[in-house]
Amino acid sequence: MSSKQSSLDELCVNTIRTLSIDAVQAAESGHPGMPMGMADAAYVLWTKFLKHDPANPEWYDRDRFVLSAGHGSMLLYSLLHLTGYDLSLDELKNFRQWGSLTPGHPEYGLTPGVETTTGPLGQGFATGVGMAMAEKHLSAKFNTDEHQVTDHYTYGIVSDGDLMEGISQEAASLAGHLKLGKLIYLYDDNEISIDGSTDLAFTEDVQKRFEAAKWHTIKVDGHNRQEVEQAIEKAQTENERPSLIICRTHIGFGSPNKQDSADSHGAPLGEEEVKKTKENLNWDSDAKFHIPDEALTHFRTAIEKGAASFQEWQETFEQYQQDNPQKAEAFTNAINRELPNNFDDFLPVFEADEKGMATRKSSGKVLQSLTENVPQIIGGSADLTGSNKTWIDDAGIFSASDYSGRNIHFGVREHAMGAALNGMSLHKGVIPYGGTFLIFSDYCRPAIRIAALSHIPSIFVFTHDSIGLGEDGPTHQPVEHLASLRAMPNTLVLRPADANEVAWCWKAALDHEGGPSLIVLTRQNVPTFERTEDNDAKNTTKGGYILADSEKDQPDVILMGSGSEVYRAMEAKEKLAAKDVDARVVSMPAWELFREQDQAYRQKVLPKEVTARVSIEAAATQGWREWVGTEGATIGVDRFGASAPYETIFQEYGITSDRMVEEALKLLG
Repeated sequence: MSSKQSSLDELCVNTIRTLSIDAVQAAESGHPGMPMGMADAAYVLWTKFLKHDPANPEWYDRDRFVLSAGHGSMLLYSLLHLTGYDLSLDELKNFRQWGSLTPGHPEYGLTPGVETTTGPLGQGFATGVGMAMAEKHLSAKFNTDEHQVTDHYTYGIVSDGDLMEGISQEAASLAGHLKLGKLIYLYDDNEISIDGSTDLAFTEDVQKRFEAAKWHTIKVDGHNRQEVEQAIEKAQTENERPSLIICRTHIGFGSPNKQDSADSHGAPLGEEEVKKTKENLNWDSDAKFHIPDEALTHFRTAIEKGAASFQEWQETFEQYQQDNPQKAEAFTNAINRELPNNFDDFLPVFEADEKGMATRKSSGKVLQSLTENVPQIIGGSADLTGSNKTWIDDAGIFSASDYSGRNIHFGVREHAMGAALNGMSLHKGVIPYGGTFLIFSDYCRPAIRIAALSHIPSIFVFTHDSIGLGEDGPTHQPVEHLASLRAMPNTLVLRPADANEVAWCWKAALDHEGGPSLIVLTRQNVPTFERTEDNDAKNTTKGGYILADSEKDQPDVILMGSGSEVYRAMEAKEKLAAKDVDARVVSMPAWELFREQDQAYRQKVLPKEVTARVSIEAAATQGWREWVGTEGATIGVDRFGASAPYETIFQEYGITSDRMVEEALKLLG
């Protein structure tokens, strides 16, 4: 390398550093140390390897870059601005301020070029694994010997904190097992965390850990750009192992008094230290947000390179369309998340049946039909395939020997599964789902929250949804989970009452693109209701509807519930009729969808004049006041469950039709 090039590289790297420290200082909050320490490695990756088009951030075949260490967001914002994304210098100056495109941690959908929301440590690590999984699946499904329409890497920067989180171990184990060779992470090994030296709590041999998980590992001096470049080149030749490039770095690099100190991790350097740092880096100490023309010109070559890469891919795809028109159409439909417009023709219809079936079982039947007609659907379970009924017949297993398979064995890794679903959804081209018991939504809740925050349409299949689980007892019986998940913005919670509602809940989940969908299903059998035009199961997609109406224009009492308790409301209606009380039964499988209906429809289903209302749900009663009002009664489970046959538990907890009748009569005086 010529001394001139080396000098230019140093100028560019220090531009990243100084932009980062200036932005953090202006905001009077932030994390300057990580951007200062990883500037060299990130510069090498972004200028020499990353395939991206700043003018076209959504270009499908770009490399994905995940800043898992999201607290170092100014590193990413600096690179995005410098390489020509639609992120102005004013936005960098507005770091962490109201209305800016540069929040404290990167947010997908807000800032051009940000691939996923990160900050909660470990989430980005596991999300990137999902992106790499999607790339493998789509390349196996659509590429031909002549045309590689899917051919990109997933890169990331991960930190000590990321690797301490349990989710990173789950995801690393899965990635190694699946031989995701196009996944390359740069590990910022700076030996500093918020509390101080990582020796306080983190002394494992990271390299051996990842080697044990079947990763390819390389150790480099993270400030030696040539070593970093050679390591990435070597990682790209690894076809069967994901790569961890361990970059030994100095947090707060260049700061005379705060380098290698926790002081530079999560607080501004201070005006005086900023000046001293700039002097130490041979920078104008009085200049703020200074970008040398020579550095900017060099960074902005990314625009021309990106346009050329995109054009090359576009030409490849045009030839692919000519040679493989059907594949090309299917590929385009997959990338654009095109759904059929004839769900009525293939969604199964279940005949009325007093015995019925568990909604997890009817979900399995619905899933078979869906996957035959929506080829983008891919998914699996966290080692509960038979229990969750998430298997797709005749679709193969997604594995290192066959990435075209559509059944994924996530293993007992609920948290990594959730984040991987997000990564697959963000990648585009697939519609992923993952299953486990509802109780274990606790294990993947942070990933669900990221999906909600980022409007990621991942689908979660949660079975064994209540005390109806029975003998496994309170450790496995969810109580507070429905209420807590319903409290999460942008999250669609679907709890169907019978097999036909299950079918339309799946349809609602596929239609919901503004966040995650959670399909909540029973272990125990529930009846399949008689259907007419008036109570058509399609009404499920409205979130709440009249399942059985009163004889009068206005009912005496409204009985309502979700899931497996709706049939108890149906029983209560009959018992009340014998007492000359006219009841309406309202099924409410999805509160969020019901809230979206216009006032006239909601008034029709729940007329405000009828204040005698009783809700029933085998879960915490929190939230039901919205629907029963201040005068109504709520029946639920506001304590933990018990180990016994489920019929006994429902009886002992008062989740019965007799209890509904009792409460209704009390309200009617």
